Amino acid sequence: MDAGLFTANNVWMMLATALVFFMHTGFAFLEIGLTRQKNTINILFKNIFIITGGLLLYYAFGFNLMYPGFEDGDAGFLKFAGFGIAAPEGGMTPDYADGGYTWWTDFLFQGMFAATAATIVSGAVAERIKIGSFMIFTIVYVGLVYPIVGAWKWGGGFLDSWGFYDFAGSTLVHSVGGWAALVAVTLLGARIGKFGKDGKPNAIPGHNIPMATAGVLILWLGWFGFNGGSVLSADPELTSLVLVTTSLAAAAGGFGAMITSTILYKNLDLTMFLNGILGGLVGITAGADLMSPNEAVIIGVLAGILIVFGVALIDKLKLDDPVGAIAVHLICGIWGTLAVGIFGSKAGIDQLLTQLYGVLIIGAFCVVSAGIILGVLKTTLGLRVSRDEELEGLDIHEHGMDAYADFRMNQH
Repeated sequence: MDAGLFTANNVWMMLATALVFFMHTGFAFLEIGLTRQKNTINILFKNIFIITGGLLLYYAFGFNLMYPGFEDGDAGFLKFAGFGIAAPEGGMTPDYADGGYTWWTDFLFQGMFAATAATIVSGAVAERIKIGSFMIFTIVYVGLVYPIVGAWKWGGGFLDSWGFYDFAGSTLVHSVGGWAALVAVTLLGARIGKFGKDGKPNAIPGHNIPMATAGVLILWLGWFGFNGGSVLSADPELTSLVLVTTSLAAAAGGFGAMITSTILYKNLDLTMFLNGILGGLVGITAGADLMSPNEAVIIGVLAGILIVFGVALIDKLKLDDPVGAIAVHLICGIWGTLAVGIFGSKAGIDQLLTQLYGVLIIGAFCVVSAGIILGVLKTTLGLRVSRDEELEGLDIHEHGMDAYADFRMNQH
């Protein structure tokens, strides 16, 4: 391979890595914007812990658990290549990964993905989970569950051999986080005041919707790296197609949610519009490289519609998800994964069934794993803060500080 092409590929992959890293800024902005001021420090602390802890765990053993080097005859379920990281022979040359990137770039790009699954959970459990319990859950889930599931497809495991397809993680990232979020909010219970005595949900408005909006736009930008980098080279044709399908699905998802929520609720709800964009992004992620622009728009619109009904379903089940993470990442993650068998170059009944099997197997594994981890934490350390702590805010009780200085006390 030409040295210039190898360098161009690797530079694009490093840029994509940076864009995925930047997505954590978007997650942080979105989560604090859609929740109350008194819990801002708590949410930011969790997000910073997820990035730092996730990368260290991936370095320590996650990468080698996710890419263990399955051989012919392996069950393709679980294998471990050892602790720590070290570039293999030829890892810095075009002989590695067909010249798409170096081994070090490979590790860092995948490491940026690893923390995203736990970030999804962070928003769903906001405003009432004990910080210590959340940190322990993050360590186990990101350290073990995410890389084991990732190995089944991206690491060359049994789902890969079956033909299961997930280009950039509708299931392997988004629904892995979404399943854990579903289990966590079920065990935690709703925030005080979320449901009235009659069982009807009450709105608990976020304290900074402009920041939530900025968060969604940052996430959309970051998705260019999330999906565009998943081409695993700077291939001009495929990378540009992926960026087009990603953007069209996002736009269509926003429109789908906006129109549906306006018809149903007779108001132009910005938060539903924003989550519709995210739903479109999650929905296209499994098959962004397989779809035509027309198919991307259809997938996005349907994801946006699913968001509105998904949020209503979560409320009907008396589950409390402050940021809509379950509707966005789990419901649209499942939809996007199944869409690979309905639209695009792999469409067909056999592919659809394979996609369904993958969704069910990964869903069962994640629900059981999250249930065990969170169940143990609930019976030992406890999951939920006290009533007084929840009412007064986690910032003061867990961190001893406020997110926003009160200058009124210091005017003279």
